[in-house]
Amino acid sequence: MTQRMHPRQALFEGERPFPVVPSCEHFAGSEKLIGKAFELQAKLGPVFDITMDCEDGAPTGREKQHAEMVVAMQTSAANKFKQAGVRVHDPAHDLWRQDVDVVVRGAGEHLAYITIPKPTAASQVAEMIRYIQETAQAAGVKREIPIHVLIETHGALREVWDIARLPWVQVLDFGLMDFVSGHHGAIPSSAMKSPGQFEHALVARAKAEVVAAALAAGVVPAHNVTLDLKNVYQTHADARRARDEFGFLRMWSIYPAQIQPIVAAMAPDFSEVARASEILLAAQAAAWGPIQHAGDLHDRATYRYFWELVQRAHVSGQQLPEEVAAWFA
Repeated sequence: MTQRMHPRQALFEGERPFPVVPSCEHFAGSEKLIGKAFELQAKLGPVFDITMDCEDGAPTGREKQHAEMVVAMQTSAANKFKQAGVRVHDPAHDLWRQDVDVVVRGAGEHLAYITIPKPTAASQVAEMIRYIQETAQAAGVKREIPIHVLIETHGALREVWDIARLPWVQVLDFGLMDFVSGHHGAIPSSAMKSPGQFEHALVARAKAEVVAAALAAGVVPAHNVTLDLKNVYQTHADARRARDEFGFLRMWSIYPAQIQPIVAAMAPDFSEVARASEILLAAQAAAWGPIQHAGDLHDRATYRYFWELVQRAHVSGQQLPEEVAAWFA
């Protein structure tokens, strides 16, 4: 081991590191809205992902044409950062295989992820993942395509720990509206907005369970949308509560004005990032052996924490010290 070994090599040799992905996931359904999302991504930088929607976004009767449009957008020059995924139809829908066939064969090398909505059992997710893997192999796609799974039904919540451990799963998304609707009026509609979404016992329990299952499996937990589309202060407050009180590391956006508040609220504290940078640089200089910093002992256990923190700061667009920024060059 040399003094200048990269933290990725030094801290996760032989192990799968925790995925570090942008803290905001922006949904867009139509070609027009997808194009605007790419324009905004080019302006703001790769601080958010774009999910192109083949489920709710697809016009009835034109689902294949819609999926083909998504492939065209995926493979276009507009997809500058290759940070766009696709939501396909749910496991009970007749067209989910058609969605997978079109997007994997047409854009398998470009897909940032595939999102699976509304499963009611881990077996459904496993079946869809197997089909995605087989389709990718048949299409000559060598890479692993990350899978995001929406937890929004009673069955998915009951089996969320099994879902989180399935191969290729990278993110668990919590779907608030469908989850509340699935309780047949036992949860009031006020729990679809704040403060109810964080305080109603059944909803809070579901969010905590999703986060716990995700983190235990090395998967990123993603929070639901804010329904108040144009109130950026509410979006920021929701993202902050989701991050600080429940441990979510990512959140959905369904309106362009929501993106920057989510990124800002989810970003690590600047002073903590500065401290993490100092510790990691000192650790690298010590060949990743134990060090003392400000009177505290640090070793590989804390280095991993600080490395993940610095990575989240990087994908949030925070400015890092020059030597630390070089790790991402």
